[in-house]
Amino acid sequence: MPITWNPELDTGIDVIDQQHRRIVNYINALEVANATRDRAAIGRTLDELVEYTISHFAFEESLQEEAGYAFSKPHKRVHELFVRRVNEYVERHRLGDDIGDELYKLLATWLVNHIKRDDSDYVGAVKANMIGIIAEKRERQDGGWFRRFFRRAA
Repeated sequence: MPITWNPELDTGIDVIDQQHRRIVNYINALEVANATRDRAAIGRTLDELVEYTISHFAFEESLQEEAGYAFSKPHKRVHELFVRRVNEYVERHRLGDDIGDELYKLLATWLVNHIKRDDSDYVGAVKANMIGIIAEKRERQDGGWFRRFFRRAA
């Protein structure tokens, strides 16, 4: 049964939510490939899923570090362990094992739990940092409130 995106999975950080939706699409594509027992399609989907997920993890970790999120290192460790676990499935697939259904269940369960539990923890810090960056950028573009005040007074 495919994963259906629902509002409970939204972090409120648009770029992260879009990336999570793309990962869901890969996981659902894996289920389709499993249903047809197309080993080549399963392999391609796995490769794409792993590559995209690793880049997503790196992006997410950089946002956490930049925001000074206190648990960025443990979060990164969770990602590393997960990648290692998925790579074991990839290797088993390459050796001829039928891992499709087992891996799909793992991915679907892990992703939903990870978003709801682990990712939701960093949202406050990352959002606050993003808001600060946007405000700082606007102030530079506007010349700051002090300059605007004297422009109006002149």
